[in-house]
Order: sequence, then C-alpha cells, then structure tokens
Amino acid sequence: MTTAQAERNSLRVMGLAGFASMASMRLCDPMLVVLGQEFQVTTGEASRVVSSFAVAYGVLQLFYGPLGDRFGKLRVISLAVLACAVFSAITSMASDLTLLVVMRAFMGAAAAGIIPLSMAWIGDQVAYDRRQETLAKLMGYTVSGMMVGLWFGGFAAEHLGWRTAFAVVSALFAVTALMLWRKLRSMPATPSAASTSSFAAYFANTFEMLRTARVRQVLIVTAIEGALVFVAMAFIPTHLHQQFDMSVVFAGSVMMLYGVGGLLYSQFARRWLGWLGGERGLVKTGVACIFGGLLLLAWAHQPVLGMLGCFATGFGFYMLHNTLQVQATQMAPASRGTAVTLFACLLFFGQSTGVLLMAESVDRDWLPYTLSLAAVGVALLGYFVNRLVGRH
Repeated sequence: MTTAQAERNSLRVMGLAGFASMASMRLCDPMLVVLGQEFQVTTGEASRVVSSFAVAYGVLQLFYGPLGDRFGKLRVISLAVLACAVFSAITSMASDLTLLVVMRAFMGAAAAGIIPLSMAWIGDQVAYDRRQETLAKLMGYTVSGMMVGLWFGGFAAEHLGWRTAFAVVSALFAVTALMLWRKLRSMPATPSAASTSSFAAYFANTFEMLRTARVRQVLIVTAIEGALVFVAMAFIPTHLHQQFDMSVVFAGSVMMLYGVGGLLYSQFARRWLGWLGGERGLVKTGVACIFGGLLLLAWAHQPVLGMLGCFATGFGFYMLHNTLQVQATQMAPASRGTAVTLFACLLFFGQSTGVLLMAESVDRDWLPYTLSLAAVGVALLGYFVNRLVGRH
C-alpha cells in the first residue's frame, strides 16, 4: 500500500469516528422539547444535556493534547471511541434528567479527543498546501454526522423513544472502535517525538504558547465564534418548532439544511478558496452568509425563509470555521496536538457559555432578539478574523 493510500484509509476511519462523534453531539438538539415534557422541566432546563456535553468536551481537550502527543494520536482516538460506545449505552438507560445530564458530560469527556486529534494528525501528515482540502474532507464526515444526528434525534424522540437514539449511536461507536484497532494493528510502531514529555512539561509548554500574540488571537476569536454561532445550532430546532409549529422530526430535518450548507462548502473547498481569492475571501463570504442566515431565522414568518436561513448559516459557519481550523494547525507546529486541542477547548468553552445564556432567552421567548445580537456579533468578529488569516 502506498503512502497516499494509507493516508486516505486512515482519513476514512477517522472520518467515521468524527461522524459518530458529531452525531452524538447534536443528537439532543431536536429532543429538547420532548425531554422537557418527559422530565417535566422547561426547554431551557432540558438544555443542560447540551451544555454539560459542551463543557466536558471543552475542558478535556486540555488533557487529550498531551496524551495524543505522547502515546500517538490514532491510539488515543481509538480509546476515546471505545469509551464513547460504553457511555452512550449507559446514557440510553438514564432514569432521570440529572443522570442524563451527568452521562452526557461523560459522553462529552470521551468524545473530546476524536476530532481535535484527527485534525492534529492531518497537521502532522499533510502538507500545508493540501491541508485546507484535507480538513474539508474530514469536515464532510463530521457535517454528515451532525445532519444524521439532528434528523435521527428528532425521529427517534417522536417515533422510537429517545433512548433508542443513544443505543444506536453506541453500536456505531463500537463498530468504529473495532475498525480503528484493526488499523492500529496493521501500522508499524512510530513513537512520537514528544513521547517522553510529562504533563508538567505540557502545561509549561501551553503557557509558553499563550505568550504568543497570534495564539491568543486565534483562541479568543474561536471562543467568540463558539458563543455566537456554534451555540445557535442547539436552539434552532426549538425555534423552528415554536416559530412555525413544526413537529420535532420536521424541525430536525429542516436543521439538516445547516449541514447541507456545510457539505456544499467542504466538498468544493479548494474551488471555493480559488473562486473567492484566498482565505480572506472565505472569511468575508462566510461572515456575510452567517449574518444574513441568522437574521432570516430570527424574523422570517415563512417556513421556506427559515429553511434558507438554516442553509445560509451552515454554509457560512463551515466556511469561516474551517479557515480558523487551518490557522489552529499552524499556530504552533512543534506542538500541533496541544495547539489544536486548545483550539477545540476554547470553541466549546464559548459554546457552553453561549448555551447557558441562550437557555434563559428560550424560556423568556427572546430567541429572535438573541439570534439578531449573534448576527451583529459575527459581523464584528469577521473584521478581526480577516486580520488573522493570510499570515502563517
């Protein structure tokens, strides 16, 4: 097998792991109304199943970085996927909301190592001029997982019972773990250059990285992006359900258009890069699409306009986010695993903060105003991101 074939095969297996991870992450979004009814709480209170996952997912990034650098990224990804299978199975048996929230936190903790370490592996193995395209391929898997999670979460909650959704995802993780272990057994042992580093050295290296202005800038804009855009995904199905009286299944299905927009970008990433004149063109176009999409979602009175808003927001988000991912893989090449997991940590720190704030607006029927504020914030964020890109 040639090096290129081995690279493609590894990317496929990691892509499946990323698919399962994102399906699990977004599984609860269309369930919030149903979970609120079953456990007799408000939708805002039910959203703790989203924020607990995001908090654990973000915090654990700090530990997966050195583990990946020390023991090998594929090996750590394999163990994380296996843990996801176990915790998802336990989640399907949760007897009350508190236990469900706790299990979702464990799920987030286990899933935290999958996508960031896959990104770091790409940073190690793929030349910079092909990295945008390769990361976009990985994004294709993760976006597809998000779409399936959004649809299946709503479908299962309405027709099969929400517990079934977690049982199915557990089986998917188990199959993926088996594939990863088979892949590892076929690969020669290649110790990482950082294999002798300790956690103390890792945290010292982290603080050293944070002294670099560019690293701080990338991380700050990433946290803001998570708070403004990524968090909206958790509540858009609820907003569609309330605004247009859609069923839970249909709201989750409409939300898949968010992912369709992401797929449209990811499948033609290299062409978009050329058509729009480089990374700064991607940022400007992405921000414009997010701005318009969020405003449509906030104030549209026709379902078709809400659908268009979902599509535009997803297309713009993935265009902007993939550009930031490329910056993350390059901001500290000597410790790429650590750098990328810091990037993911800040993204989900922003998301968890945003979920807690937006949950209050859901219960007070302020979602249109919150989405409008997010649109304005994204426009301002675009100015700062535009200054970051194009320099590496």
